[in-house]
Order: sequence, then C-alpha cells, then structure tokens
Amino acid sequence: MSLPLTRESIAGFAGELALQERSIATIQKYTRDIGKLRDFAGEGIEEKEQLIAFKRHLQQKGYAPSSINAALAAVNQYLKQAGYAQWQLRFVKVQRDVFRSRERELSVKEYQRLVNRARENGDERLELLLQAIASTGIRVSELPGITVKAARTGRARISLKGKTRVVLLPRELCRRLLAYCSKRAIRRGPVFVTRNGNPMSRTNIWRMLKTLAKQARVRAKKVFPHNLRHLFAVTYYKRYRDVVRLADILGHSSIDTTRIYTAKSDREQLARLGGLRLLL
Repeated sequence: MSLPLTRESIAGFAGELALQERSIATIQKYTRDIGKLRDFAGEGIEEKEQLIAFKRHLQQKGYAPSSINAALAAVNQYLKQAGYAQWQLRFVKVQRDVFRSRERELSVKEYQRLVNRARENGDERLELLLQAIASTGIRVSELPGITVKAARTGRARISLKGKTRVVLLPRELCRRLLAYCSKRAIRRGPVFVTRNGNPMSRTNIWRMLKTLAKQARVRAKKVFPHNLRHLFAVTYYKRYRDVVRLADILGHSSIDTTRIYTAKSDREQLARLGGLRLLL
C-alpha cells in the first residue's frame, strides 16, 4: 500500500495541523513543502527510497541545509500523521555559524534610517510597527497580541502553539501606541490592523518593509521582521550580558537558541585576535 500524495490527502494534512493549533504560517509552509514532494514523486510513494531521492533532489538543486531541513520537517510530520513514521528522514547536519554575517545584520544606524524614512513618508503605522518589534523583541506572528488593552497595561499576553507568554511593553512605546489608537479610533483589539480592521499579515508587513528598505537605501536582504527581533536581542545582550534573561524575554525554551543572537561578528573577532599582539 502506497503513501497517498493527492490534493485531498494534503488538504487533510493541513486540517490536522489546524487541529493541533499550528500557526497559519506553519500550515502554509508545510503544505507547500508537501506539494513540492508531490511534484517530484507524483500522487503516491511506494518506498522510502523515493523520499531519500527527494532529499537528494533538494541538495542537488542547491537549497541551503536549513531550507532542506525545513522541508524534511514537513515531510516527517506528514509521514507521522499518515502512519508511516518508519519512513521518516534524517535531517542534514548543519554546523552552527560561530560568527554573525555582516552582510545580513541590520545595524542601529540602518534601523534609524528605516524609522526616519517611514516618518518622512507619513506612515505612522509602519513607523510604530518597526519600533514595536525592535523595542520588545516580539515575533511578527505575535504582533496581534499588541492590543489596546496591552498598551494600557504594558503587558501583551501571547498565545501561540498551545503556549502562552507575556511580552512587556516599554512605557514610552505604550504612550505612543495609545496616542496612535486614539488618532485612528482604534478602541479595542490589535493595534496594527488593515483598513478593514483585520490584523496585518506577515506578507503585507514583509512587502512594506522591502519598499521602505529601497527608499531608505538599506540593503533589502537586511530588512525583514526577524532582523528587527535580532537587533533587539543583540542590543540587549551587549548592554546587560544576561543570556538567561534574554531567553525569557524572547520566549526561547532553550538557551542554545538564544546563543545565536549573542555570537560575535567576524569584525569583532578579528579585532580581538589583533589585540593579542602575538604577531612579532
């Protein structure tokens, strides 16, 4: 009996993920990846070797190891739910970078240029959104948790993937959020909404940031929501050197995840090596 890869079975997979309270972004990503497997192997898998061939196909196409592993995570979840857990694939081994990439790291000055450009454009919503992420370290998927009530209390209660956490909002940010809501007649619910009153989507935010990056003359590859969270984490760690507390603020269950943000840039490391003065 083969593992089905029909449109109906993939739709059923998406339904199961929804019942597990996976985020919309995760469901979309997983179903896209299973769609790629379907395009490669057809509507049915007869043996594990076909799955291994799909993994090799991704490697040969030049996908980054992290992207391959993300696709394999979707495949393994699909296999598990379909009763084929014995066919699950091993992830590609990835050596963790010990240096931060200057090519992708957003500097404070570049962040300031983005905020100033949004202000010059008269886009108060985007200006405030940038600062909300950068001053709290909140994930873009958690932005709907910044509500009028949260701005009043200074605490955003976030519930995602069956977990609940509290994000603290700086007083000055709260003041600006409430002033914005008063001006826009937003009396309850999420602060960052569309004209129709719906929470802004990840796609819309991404598109707005790319346009802003071009206007502010900041490299587009540096401007995306997670890099604002990264900027917060790096700035916090440089100031307080408290990785345990930083992990709590970012909502990480493992400090190993947080250590990614505390890595030194290669420029900093080179300066330290030169400071050893061992070249005579």
